[in-house]
Amino acid sequence: MYFPPWMQRVIRARLDEVSAQIEHEPELSRVRGETDKAFEALFAGKDVEQTPEYTEWENRYIVSKGIENERLYMQGLRDGIQLTVSLLNQSIPEENDTKA
Repeated sequence: MYFPPWMQRVIRARLDEVSAQIEHEPELSRVRGETDKAFEALFAGKDVEQTPEYTEWENRYIVSKGIENERLYMQGLRDGIQLTVSLLNQSIPEENDTKA
């Protein structure tokens, strides 16, 4: 599907805005803090990939990325629905005007 350049800029600006909001969410900050602690513990072992610390860090990293992606997806879904409703509301009066 082709989007005009102005619409691409609007979508990109919205994505940047939502990403910035998500960055400051308390739950994500907490999970990232835990991920950072697990990552620091990761280098205490010799064979990094075989240590429980690596597994702990990897699990926490996956959870933090999952939360971030879920937030982005849900906000994108809400924005998409809102855009669809707005576009439909604008096109419906035009159709009614042509029928009259």
